[in-house]
Amino acid sequence: MTSNITPAISVLIPIYNVEKYLKECLDSLLSQTFGNFEAICLNDGSTDSSSAIAHEYAAADARFRVVDKQNSGYGATMNVGLDEARGTYIAVLESDDFFYPNALEILHSAAEPFDAQAVKGNFTFYWTQGQRDELHRMVEPDMCGHVVDTREDMRIFFQKASIWSGLYRRDFLLENNIRFLETPGASYQDSSFAFKIWAAAERAVFMEDPIVHYRQDNESSSVNSKGKVFCVCEEYAEVNRWLDTRDDGAYARSLRHMAHVSQYNAYLWNLDRLAPEFKLEFLRRMGDEFRSYEASGLLDWNDWSAWRALNLKSLMEDPERYIRVRERSCDDGAAKKALFALRLGGPKALAQAIAGRGKN
Repeated sequence: MTSNITPAISVLIPIYNVEKYLKECLDSLLSQTFGNFEAICLNDGSTDSSSAIAHEYAAADARFRVVDKQNSGYGATMNVGLDEARGTYIAVLESDDFFYPNALEILHSAAEPFDAQAVKGNFTFYWTQGQRDELHRMVEPDMCGHVVDTREDMRIFFQKASIWSGLYRRDFLLENNIRFLETPGASYQDSSFAFKIWAAAERAVFMEDPIVHYRQDNESSSVNSKGKVFCVCEEYAEVNRWLDTRDDGAYARSLRHMAHVSQYNAYLWNLDRLAPEFKLEFLRRMGDEFRSYEASGLLDWNDWSAWRALNLKSLMEDPERYIRVRERSCDDGAAKKALFALRLGGPKALAQAIAGRGKN
């Protein structure tokens, strides 16, 4: 039975065949120091015991409820959750992750006094073996504890999407038509959602505290397949479509540029994860998309740092050579990255790489 009392926070938990991790996830909600929430367990057609586990929690605690649905993918499932939510705020908890005990209290305590549209904390990478946590800093200390207009301070756009360490006003999402792209599969489908949040937020608050243990060793998480190679492209097509529908005034140009920078970063990150047989095809599509931006006048090279411009122009002009150089020298570590820059464009490129990685 659904309570008539409006919860402060609706926690959306997308679930698909996660019986191994689900109890730890839901237990982390039970142990929250902030109790005024509803937990919406969105079972996307699981074939294991995930639904039964979720129903056990719902039977024991009225704050939990289960939506059982046919499998339709992450985006469609999350949109069902947005439609079902009754809270003032929306939080997301992936079903193989788990919250820190004070996660919701930290987020809510930051949101209320600032009338924030979005709140964002850090998180830790978590490995089950050894129960090891490693802090991942999404936000810098000088961004924290005060209101930030993310259309002006755009540093958050340089980070990978991670919607599950944040809190978002539900009316803000509705007013700005911020929803998930409903594509099959479960790859990258928080990318456009996260971009829209930061592109629309006038009042964001960032916190240094870690919010979520982000599991790194779920063997069932997404893997490369032909069907998922271009999912990230669909996310950024959605970003550009959404920007086309808006009148962002003085921010329109900078937001469009930041969409392209975010797309560039996401595509290169995706490139390094792809199976070898998909890389050239993906890189050619990346080049085609950025050439279309250039042809339509949406890409101004003057807005780009010299290092990013060199990378992008190189892959647009000769994707085969770009892959060869990247595969030879773009492993983790500063020395390998320096070698990549040197091979790509000589000493000048190396200087650009050292000087320009933090710039637009």
